[in-house]
Amino acid sequence: MTDQPLLFTPIEIRELRLKNRVVVSPMATYSARDGFATDWHVSHVGKLAAGGAGLVFVEQSSVSVQGRITHGCLGIWDDAHMAGLAKLATLIHDLNAKAAIQIAHGGRKSSSQRPWEGGEPLGDADIAARGEGPWDIAASSSIPFDNGWPAPDMMTAVDIDQTVDDYHAAFRRAREAGYDVIELHCAHGYLMHSFLSPLANNRNDEFGGTRENRMRLPLRIAAVMREEWPDHLPALVRISSVDGVDIGWSIEDSVAFAVELKKIGIDMVDCSSGGMKLPRGNSLVSRMPGFQVPFAEQIQREAAMPTIAVGLIREPEYAEEILQKGQATLIALGRELLWNPNWPAQAALQFGCDPEWAGWPDQYGWWLKRRTVQQGR
Repeated sequence: MTDQPLLFTPIEIRELRLKNRVVVSPMATYSARDGFATDWHVSHVGKLAAGGAGLVFVEQSSVSVQGRITHGCLGIWDDAHMAGLAKLATLIHDLNAKAAIQIAHGGRKSSSQRPWEGGEPLGDADIAARGEGPWDIAASSSIPFDNGWPAPDMMTAVDIDQTVDDYHAAFRRAREAGYDVIELHCAHGYLMHSFLSPLANNRNDEFGGTRENRMRLPLRIAAVMREEWPDHLPALVRISSVDGVDIGWSIEDSVAFAVELKKIGIDMVDCSSGGMKLPRGNSLVSRMPGFQVPFAEQIQREAAMPTIAVGLIREPEYAEEILQKGQATLIALGRELLWNPNWPAQAALQFGCDPEWAGWPDQYGWWLKRRTVQQGR
């Protein structure tokens, strides 16, 4: 390990300077109202931004009413949503971090209950209980997500063009709301992933069949994102690096996709995995720390594309090791930050990078430093 840990060495991506390499991963909370951010989002995002990360993501935001996963998903399909989103971006900036937002469409996993309501398709019981009924869903093909789930409408050429327009408008709104980083969600079984994966895409037109065809729409939308986003700011793509073990979309496919993304100016790939319903023997074992890091490493090496590692990265020493080995360029945390939102600031203290507690909000840093000195720590 170097004297100055890479985890707390600033980095520039295009002209955006991050104070450290810690990223708050986008985490859906399903707590919006008609797509609008609420006081919950201010509290949630503010708590995470105050913890010391260099880049803070606002959760996936839906490009259309149809593209919501649940009735509680944050929206970016209407100009009216921009005020709430801008408030979150300003809050992140005020807490000395850079603001990012993930743009998404739920595809065949749309029209679902919130996780704590069961996570199943919406139905009559949901109308009776909460007045929240289902809506028509669309995806790459008419393949249901799972047994008992509705078959989505296969998107027509007209539907696809409209969806591209929806994404374009969402990217514009994110820019006008003041975000520094934009990310296209192509993972976890949602719409873009459903075009990429042969498990969800059985089309026989220009958007199906070969890998080149299955990548066509995600690449088209990624290109629109890069064109809409200011040249001096980064544009990212989150992928499911693999569908599972020896099935569907593979790591070799992800490397090929990353190569094409790089050609159109995408700056970094955010390397997650999964999202498809798989037979037990093909499911990825996801309970090991850093289980997705090898994907980030292979894509970064073979595609010469910077990556973000994410997935059960809990210890600062391990995060630093990933960076030192060149396995990824940034480290994203999700569940660990829900458990301890001050993880970045505490890790900086642990590494001796912030002896004056400067990375903490003034009032907290002053109080905690005074308390620590008084206790002789």
